[in-house]
Amino acid sequence: MGAATYDVVVIGAGPVGENVADRVVRGGLTAAVVERELVGGECSYWACMPTKALLRGGAALRAARQVPGAREAVTGELDVAAVLRRRDAFASNWRDDGQVSWLERIGVPLHRGHGRITSARVVEVTGEDGATTTVTARHAVVVATGSGALVPDVEGLRDAAPWTSREAAAARSVPGRLAVIGGGVVASEMATAFNGLGSSVTVLARDGVLPLAEPFVGEAVVESLRDRGVSVRVGAEARSVERAGDGTVSITLTTGEQVEADELLVAVGRTPNTADIGLDAVGLEPGSWLTVDDTLRVVGAGGEPVDGGRLYAAGDVNRRVLLTHQGKYQARAVGDVIVARAGGGAVEDGRWGGHAATADERAVPQVVFTDPEVASVGLTASAAEAAGLRIRVVDHDLAAVAGASLHAEGYRGHARMVVDEDRRVVVGFTLVGPDVAELLHAATIAVVGEVPLDRLWHAVPAFPTVSEVWLRLLEAYGR
Repeated sequence: MGAATYDVVVIGAGPVGENVADRVVRGGLTAAVVERELVGGECSYWACMPTKALLRGGAALRAARQVPGAREAVTGELDVAAVLRRRDAFASNWRDDGQVSWLERIGVPLHRGHGRITSARVVEVTGEDGATTTVTARHAVVVATGSGALVPDVEGLRDAAPWTSREAAAARSVPGRLAVIGGGVVASEMATAFNGLGSSVTVLARDGVLPLAEPFVGEAVVESLRDRGVSVRVGAEARSVERAGDGTVSITLTTGEQVEADELLVAVGRTPNTADIGLDAVGLEPGSWLTVDDTLRVVGAGGEPVDGGRLYAAGDVNRRVLLTHQGKYQARAVGDVIVARAGGGAVEDGRWGGHAATADERAVPQVVFTDPEVASVGLTASAAEAAGLRIRVVDHDLAAVAGASLHAEGYRGHARMVVDEDRRVVVGFTLVGPDVAELLHAATIAVVGEVPLDRLWHAVPAFPTVSEVWLRLLEAYGR
């Protein structure tokens, strides 16, 4: 058994854990990370990067076909093998050599193995060979173990060995028929991707497609999927699942109807990766989401910090926002907080300076890479009303913007701005349409910066770009 001591020990070396360690080291402390799989985590190998690589080929082909002149130059169909090879490259062929080298360059030791908290600020790491190493943190332990796919309790589902987001992202071949249970981001994106790769896709969306977004978003995505031949069954619910000896899957719905497929993807939510990391050693429930304050300290049921305020959680595992970019934002915040506290810095009102993770409350940007794309930040109209805000909703047809007409023939899209009338600031912004992802950061700045509408009038959008929608929305709002 080995032993080592560092200022900070991070359990989980995904994008969140990596950024915590980097921030801590930049602040003058020592840090080590513990990782049982690949350094770089879910986003690098089974989510953000490989899935967007799967989607991009089809999106580029569709975009070319929407522009006269370019359309005539397209003479073939998508090269599926080339798409999968490009996906493999973006997943680094599921090797983490580059990420490990980066840790070495910044001076962060890697302890490979399964990490479990055994007592206050002590983590035991068990390697694949069974050998153990005890790592102790002088100042803090940060849990950044992320989340995994949730497989619901549907009769026969687990025995049928369905795909989750991981298997879909790393698929070695394209199934002839793919059934998808779920209607959220993963379900919508993978339905789009595999339809583009040639699968006959059926989506079983019990609660609708992208139900947490503005209503027009789900309507646009469903319409587009159906236009391309995807069967979208809103309200359909699986009662049981069976995989036959030939590998095909049969899904029986609550109506008694059966859906046949060659492969089944389950994408109905996430569960925290905390079942076996030793939470019980610090008085917490194994397998639970971790509740944190704005400095990302883990707190118990009574709101008191756990382990004397030396246990932190960042990223998916704290359930504030399950998005990579927000997890990395939290990582920077918690790293700065730990450095400040290690140096004797004071924390006022539960926060440390400007580094508290406050943007996770009402200013979260998100892109769904379907066709059309969905880009949003802040509150939907219904969420703003539920929060007690007096709002005004302003809508505009993106196709009516000059830049959109140049972008593609038959451009279809929509924009919505949600305004807090009492403060006259934008609290929510949603776009749906081709390539709207690149418009999102302007909206994010407006929401996070609480820029008054009177000042936004002076942010003149270039002509002819799709960004001119800002001018049209302000004109519709009026002075």
